[in-house]
Amino acid sequence: MKKGLVLEGGGMRALFTAGVMDEMMENGIEFDGAVGVSAGASFGCNYKSKQIGRALRYNIDFKDEPRYMGIRSLLKTGDWVGAEFSYHIMPVDLDPVDFDTYENNPMEFHVVCTDVDTGKAIYHKLPKIDHEAMDWVRASASLPIISRPVCINGKRLLDGGMADSIPLEYFQQQGYGRNVVILTQPKGFKKKSPKGMSLFRWLLRETPAIANALATRHHMYNRELDYLSEQERLGNTFLIYPEEELPIGRIEQNEAKMRNVYQMGRKAAKEKMEELKKFLEM
Repeated sequence: MKKGLVLEGGGMRALFTAGVMDEMMENGIEFDGAVGVSAGASFGCNYKSKQIGRALRYNIDFKDEPRYMGIRSLLKTGDWVGAEFSYHIMPVDLDPVDFDTYENNPMEFHVVCTDVDTGKAIYHKLPKIDHEAMDWVRASASLPIISRPVCINGKRLLDGGMADSIPLEYFQQQGYGRNVVILTQPKGFKKKSPKGMSLFRWLLRETPAIANALATRHHMYNRELDYLSEQERLGNTFLIYPEEELPIGRIEQNEAKMRNVYQMGRKAAKEKMEELKKFLEM
């Protein structure tokens, strides 16, 4: 039975995920495949390349780099997270992905994006990291309004979390029968309907399918939470989540907060490590 790792997004909340993943890698935990959404895609590729500490390191090293992320990048390029620097300069020249390890590792890595024209999820497997693969990762993590759609193979794509925030069911359909899911919200969390949708609909008036996806996302997300609970009760899904709401913003650039949330992830993984190993050995 194939063992999978499912990574939701959440912007800088996903540094919790990075902490969990690094702890698992240090303990020799291996998976047959992983699927990442948004920041879960950006950080999750480090599991396939086996690069412990990389996600935290580059977020701290480049937090004050205007080409990485911030209002200057948004005003200059149309993207809060600078596309060229973040996805094509930094991971190639400044804090490189281990391309050989990534490609030679038999573990699959999938990302989830949202089709701008339909509002539906698009899933894509990345067997190697090249320019197009990094565009898929970028698309998966490109929030609407503060990002331009990413065009790949004739499709316009944005953040996958709008269409499938926690793609456990998708991964089960790919044959992954035992899955570890890392969440960035505490147990019992329920997503509320978004405020200010009239403004969002106006800002997104040229992409109505995205506006509709945002307006109804809370229904999708809460259904997926219910499905997670059901699968956990059936014994085929193992959940790791923070004990409390993570004290960090989605686009946080404060180093102390980033380090703290990362350590919260490591602590959560340590506390569940023996239970996790037993789950994966079953």
